[in-house]
Amino acid sequence: MIGHLRGIILAKQPPDVLIEVNGVGYEVAMPMTCFYELPDDGKEVIIFTHFVVREDAQLLYGFNHKQERALFRELIKVNGVGPKLALAILSGMSAQQFMQAVEQGEITTLVKLPGVGKKTAERLIVEMKDRLKRLGDPMQSLTSLSPAANQVAHQQQTIEFEAISALTALGYKPQEASKMVSKFMRPDIDSETLIKEALKAAL
Repeated sequence: MIGHLRGIILAKQPPDVLIEVNGVGYEVAMPMTCFYELPDDGKEVIIFTHFVVREDAQLLYGFNHKQERALFRELIKVNGVGPKLALAILSGMSAQQFMQAVEQGEITTLVKLPGVGKKTAERLIVEMKDRLKRLGDPMQSLTSLSPAANQVAHQQQTIEFEAISALTALGYKPQEASKMVSKFMRPDIDSETLIKEALKAAL
């Protein structure tokens, strides 16, 4: 099993990143919340991976922190949640935001995520509450950022989520919307400008 990769980023195409390790290029799918934290092409990176083997494919999912991978592994144990949906969930909100939504029973927040209906949201809250408790202290390090850093990260994720949601409402597929938004996402941008720039580039 491939547990982690350390190598050079060759290319990034949301949500996939191509990493060269000792002459071998590994294609890794990452949640958008992790993807945006990656360094530039040509830089070294260390990511923690989850390896999935199917009859028709072998897939690698990557995360910046072990705790994010642990959360992903618990998510795919939930009935009706596979790797693809788990990736979408952690792309639509950070691990911190997801844990908060589960702990506070925020069904309305979860159903805004692509592929998550009311029944799935209810199942996530019921099953993940216990799973998060079992994970215990290791998950707390995901919320160990300073209040200021947490606020900035939350604002950027909110802007990104609003833009992707708006594009999805206009008829774009979630993955397509994520790619459109990722091209223009930057720290100083607001959601309205982000949406306008993404739409302008799509014309």
